[in-house]
Amino acid sequence: MMKLKYPKKVLFALVTYLPTIKTIGEMKTKPTQTSSRLLNEAGIQADFILGRASVPLDQTRKRKISTFCSIDTKDVISAPDVDSIYEIPINFEKEGLGDRIIKKLKLKNKKEDDGEWQKLIDRIKDPKKKDVKIGIVGKYFESDGFSLTDSYISVFEAIKHSAWANNRNPIIEWISSSKIEEDNKELLKLKNYDGIIVPGGFGNRGIEGKIKAIEYCRKNKIPFLGLCLGLQLAVIEFARNVCGIKDATSTEFDPKAKNPLIDLMEEQKETIKKHQYGATMRLGAWNCKINKGTISQKAYKTENISERHRHRYEVNNKYLDQLTSKGLVVAGVNPEKGLVEIIELKDHPFFVATQFHPELKSRPLSPHPLFNEFIKATSK
Repeated sequence: MMKLKYPKKVLFALVTYLPTIKTIGEMKTKPTQTSSRLLNEAGIQADFILGRASVPLDQTRKRKISTFCSIDTKDVISAPDVDSIYEIPINFEKEGLGDRIIKKLKLKNKKEDDGEWQKLIDRIKDPKKKDVKIGIVGKYFESDGFSLTDSYISVFEAIKHSAWANNRNPIIEWISSSKIEEDNKELLKLKNYDGIIVPGGFGNRGIEGKIKAIEYCRKNKIPFLGLCLGLQLAVIEFARNVCGIKDATSTEFDPKAKNPLIDLMEEQKETIKKHQYGATMRLGAWNCKINKGTISQKAYKTENISERHRHRYEVNNKYLDQLTSKGLVVAGVNPEKGLVEIIELKDHPFFVATQFHPELKSRPLSPHPLFNEFIKATSK
């Protein structure tokens, strides 16, 4: 329907796999011909065919696809395996994909110089980079023997962006918080990392393992970055082990908690009592006022920021005096509702946690300021 309604504004791209049979050393185009024919049967003619393969497509294969799939040879784009996903745009530029799209859609050529992107690739591949080893303490990595690294893909990529910007080679490993709960010896492995991140999540599985990991980082001066749930657990850990509130917890884990350091806002409670769970999360961009002289202010180089959120529970402001009197630094607050956004610790190489998700605003050529500061601390 889109193509019929906007024939000059819509393009179709068919991504297809071309296997190379090792025993005969030949790349086969038959699967591509078949998928193109099936697409035609559905009433769609591809404007581009992107040929995925272990090696680049040669002109012989491109001409064959062109002949049997009724498509210009220039529109058969080679998409070979690469070491890094960030090499893909450079490959497409070499194949002329951008120029072909501009021509077909009759767009003005506003292509930017890809020099900075090429510099990024060069930094990624630089064999002289020093390693920086980051551990992520999570609970969504394992499922029946498989490792689900995509659960925290935005965190992984944000680490890479900042590591490359600081000429470091990121080595990222996941640490099961459930295993830390089962065996305290797992905690000792944390000392093998340059920095630890505790990311977001929901539910109480593996929570105590994360809290133990945060305590270990605090006491042993290991650079620590907490994201969303990571902040909430850092507050709970500090309340338990520094302020002496031994039963400090979150109402997410214990709805009848006597000391709910992390709790719902009053308006949320009324809504949830009616079993109306829609619109009870703090979502999207929220303002944050950062205090001067903090690590966060140093990183952002400004006092007013806006960051993306996705959570339901907040730091309970009733306990702020107890927390701050023992040394917890509230580095950032939402000015509209007075909600805690960032916490820090003094006399620590780097101990910062946020209610928001800074990883969502990190970009390859523009790493997030907090991740940048974190990587700098780990490099020391």
